[in-house]
Amino acid sequence: MTQQQIDRAVAKVTGESLCEIRLRGFSIADPAEVAFDPEPDNLPPQVFDWDEFEEVEPPRPYRRRKLATV
Repeated sequence: MTQQQIDRAVAKVTGESLCEIRLRGFSIADPAEVAFDPEPDNLPPQVFDWDEFEEVEPPRPYRRRKLATV
């Protein structure tokens, strides 16, 4: 299967334009290669736990102290 055939098939199934599919760069993956990642990174997943964040007490607002006059 050529790259053009892949692009046309994906565009047909997704309803996206052929130009958009070409920009995204689809290709056929080998099912025997289970560790396939075209852009591997060793970063942990970028996740933010809002429940954990809301459990933390928010910082107190800064208050300016009045200086004592002598």
